[in-house]
Amino acid sequence: MRGRLMAAALMAVLGLGATTQTATALESIDFNAEGASDSLMETLRASSLLLTAQEAERTAPLDLMAAARAEYGRLIGLLYEQAYFAPTIHVRVDGREAADIAPLSNPTTIDRIVVDIVLGPQFTFGEVSVEPLIAGTVLPEDFATGQPARSTTVRAALNTALDAWRAQGYALAAAADQRVVANHNANQLNVRLTLTPGPQLRIGTVVPQGQERTRPQRIVDIAGLERGEIHNPEDITDAETRLRQTGAFASVVLNTAETANPDGTVDVTALVQEAPPRRIGFGAEIDSESGGRLSGFWLHRNLLGGAERLRLEAAVDGIAARVGGLGYTLDARYTRPATLNRDTDLELGLNAVRLNERDYEADAFQADATLVRRYSDALRASAGLILRFESADFAGTSRDFGTFGIPVTVTHDTRDVALNATDGHYVWAEAMPYLGFAEAQSGLRLRFDARTYHDLGSEGRFVLAGRAQLGAVIGPDIDATPRGYLFYSGGGGTVRGLPYQSLGVTSGGTDSGGRGFAGLSAELRVRINDTFSVVAFADAGAVSSGVFSGETDWQAGGGAGIRYATPIGPLRLDLAVPIRRNAGVTGNNVQLYLGIGQAF
Repeated sequence: MRGRLMAAALMAVLGLGATTQTATALESIDFNAEGASDSLMETLRASSLLLTAQEAERTAPLDLMAAARAEYGRLIGLLYEQAYFAPTIHVRVDGREAADIAPLSNPTTIDRIVVDIVLGPQFTFGEVSVEPLIAGTVLPEDFATGQPARSTTVRAALNTALDAWRAQGYALAAAADQRVVANHNANQLNVRLTLTPGPQLRIGTVVPQGQERTRPQRIVDIAGLERGEIHNPEDITDAETRLRQTGAFASVVLNTAETANPDGTVDVTALVQEAPPRRIGFGAEIDSESGGRLSGFWLHRNLLGGAERLRLEAAVDGIAARVGGLGYTLDARYTRPATLNRDTDLELGLNAVRLNERDYEADAFQADATLVRRYSDALRASAGLILRFESADFAGTSRDFGTFGIPVTVTHDTRDVALNATDGHYVWAEAMPYLGFAEAQSGLRLRFDARTYHDLGSEGRFVLAGRAQLGAVIGPDIDATPRGYLFYSGGGGTVRGLPYQSLGVTSGGTDSGGRGFAGLSAELRVRINDTFSVVAFADAGAVSSGVFSGETDWQAGGGAGIRYATPIGPLRLDLAVPIRRNAGVTGNNVQLYLGIGQAF
């Protein structure tokens, strides 16, 4: 092996490693491993350098000889992983063993290559031990006498033992000695691993590196590693996640120092690479009833040198709508991570919106301040203050509604992919008591949205998705409730196949949104290939004048759609028809919806 490496180095120096010969008509590569199971044969073939070269049409003699010489090491490593420690491997190039062909005497043509593998016996573990172990360590079950002696199992046992020590603050735990002896007479592998845990250590100084615009202290604050805390790899990972979630950094790596400080602490280096400070984006959606929607945003990362974000967004909707007219949304939002503590962000927002709907027109302006707290990867909660003013025209009158609200929300999100989930769930709930002024009465607004996704044992090929929505406004009369707080049904976000916001209630002879809402949706998603999927769906929604009381009506729709995979999420095209059309609602019998991401 040493001679082969020296020869390869000499070839590189002399320039002989470059492919200068033209490809020849390689007739065949025969790959044999007698007695190998189908799964093992598949693994060996998939890892073969020669077969990979053939598939990529790299069949020049120098390429093939380089692959042939490296084939021995590649295959023997895989066989060790499967507990075969006495294999025989032959790689013959036109009848000559590849290892015996001098590097400076490569053949000028190659017609046939044969790889023959004799597995030999599968070894089992004999005597095995890992010492010392910290209390509570559970080694892999396969690391035991009589089990197949796979090299991967040995590595797993070593890593498990070291991780257990490190999780208790022994950050510099390492392997001191590894005695692995193959007993070929008994076909056994004896393994003795010895560890050096070192001292239990605490977090020392967090040292930022690589930043250009971000203040070092803000990196320390966001990472949130407290000096004097027991060093724990899980805490290090959480700190990396907090820094990444700011969006200010393209990459984040936290490295623990290789030596401890005299006071029993160990320093941590936070190596960051900052992301480009600005980003823009655009979006478009089409609904055959409510028209088109165009949106765009401008994002400034690290606005003040503390990983803050400023996002400006604008949207125009109701383009070529069959009912209503043009509306717009303007939104400015500032986010400061690690406010109050490492897991709490501050959000400040200003919003202006023109609503031009079937039953009313309104201009609304809002200012809000919110604290968002992350409790885990899945769970977060927020609380804040919202001041909102709405001027609305409906039922031939004009009214002004002012509200001062305290929204509290909880979100639990375990979806694998937010825009195209195949597993997990998403639950969002909000309660907002508010004080009304001008012509608005005080009340309590409740909203709930739950989504679940179930892979039918098909690795994402067949996915069943469901959604339930609830809403209620408790306290005020309908006429004393801001139009933007009332509920409607119909359209892409509730019931596809029915016109957008086509279902409300009639209050005092005037069409209006309701104070109660319930919606259900179900989808069966079938992936055809890596690019296309098809979807069948059904939706239903109900609106009531009271909180699930008083005048009420419901509607339902269903249809099918197609999805086209893109790097930013699936492109969605849905066609839907009414299943139950409530009285008085007119519109096309076929509704079309186009957008990015799944419907829910």
